[in-house]
Amino acid sequence: MPVASAALAGLVALLHVYFLVLEMFLWTTPFGLKTFGRKKEEQEQSKVLAANQGLYNGFLAAGLVWSLFAAPELAMPIRTFFLGCVLVAGLYGAATVGRKILFVQAVPAALALVVTWFAWPAHG
Repeated sequence: MPVASAALAGLVALLHVYFLVLEMFLWTTPFGLKTFGRKKEEQEQSKVLAANQGLYNGFLAAGLVWSLFAAPELAMPIRTFFLGCVLVAGLYGAATVGRKILFVQAVPAALALVVTWFAWPAHG
């Protein structure tokens, strides 16, 4: 179970690195426009906000990567904290921006969080 926890946390981290790249560097490119289904003018107007959002996604990814290399007694609490942050952010995004965020961000984080909870010796 600890291997599954690490693998899922790694997957969630990779997703957030992807979100960082998309929001910070690809926001106004044809790929970014297609991904978000918005017009170039809208993307240009929100470019700075998207970059800020991308940076936050990078911090979430960094925390999850940290949990992969932390000492065993620290790995699970760190991973639990950052997966919880991703889950809350995903739920908020799904409620305020679009339902797709529920499946792209919140569900993977929830799955990783449940597996992590059961992998944690004190709880599993």
